[in-house]
Amino acid sequence: MAANGNSFHLHLVSDATGETINSVARACLAQFEDDVEPIEHHWSLIRTGRQMAKVLDGIRDTPGLVLFTLVNEELRIALQEGCRKLQVTCIPVLDPVIGALAAFLGRQSRGLPGRQHELDAEYFARIDAMSFALAHDDGQSSWDYNDADVILVGVSRTSKTPTCIYLANRGIKAANVPIVPDCPVPPELMTAKRALVVGLTKDPNQLVQVRRHRLRLLSQDEETDYVDPERVKKEVLQARRLCGEHGWPIIDVSRRSIEETAATILQMLSEHRNGDSISAGD
Repeated sequence: MAANGNSFHLHLVSDATGETINSVARACLAQFEDDVEPIEHHWSLIRTGRQMAKVLDGIRDTPGLVLFTLVNEELRIALQEGCRKLQVTCIPVLDPVIGALAAFLGRQSRGLPGRQHELDAEYFARIDAMSFALAHDDGQSSWDYNDADVILVGVSRTSKTPTCIYLANRGIKAANVPIVPDCPVPPELMTAKRALVVGLTKDPNQLVQVRRHRLRLLSQDEETDYVDPERVKKEVLQARRLCGEHGWPIIDVSRRSIEETAATILQMLSEHRNGDSISAGD
């Protein structure tokens, strides 16, 4: 049931943290026009009948599409039966994949909720990497850059921070350093031997638009050098020159999503660790 215009209620129900169902929903929604606006309702760690009753109450109050990842059969039946009575669409998003794997492997799934989030070494590596990214954002804590796997450099608003956070979720320790006109980069950046240093750049016209939008959000004056087209072009050129002088590869993020940029960096990191040469082009 649509809420207003192209907006609609979307209920995401999970017996774990909800990370999987959120990722699936966003990947699917990305295929539609920007004016499609879901009003998301997140129901995570649903593992008891009482919790499921609250979920169904919420769906009754704001009917809409229901996507779920539940492995407990009783809870699945309760949700599907409840949605049937409410006449709302209810979709088990992982069932086709799990069914196909079961048929291919000739065995049944274990049916353990949240199994992908067990506290194993990989989990703690991601937590450690996330802490590292937050502590080394925007040129902070430069004294231990040698502990980084990746260091991203670039002018303001080239998606350095979100890319670092995405890499951290993959267990990669990533720091980022802003390139600011007339300001030297931290000397520790030049002596970091272990880390892969990657430059991020963006089309100057896009940068101006992004920066203007940022200033509007902060209610700040838009008539500054920060958004002057000629100054921004010089910034980008100087940043490219710095990367070229040090042989740091450059990625143009103008038409790339965060995921695409991170995938390229991960490929570069693999080559870096294997001692292969990395192209310094875009």
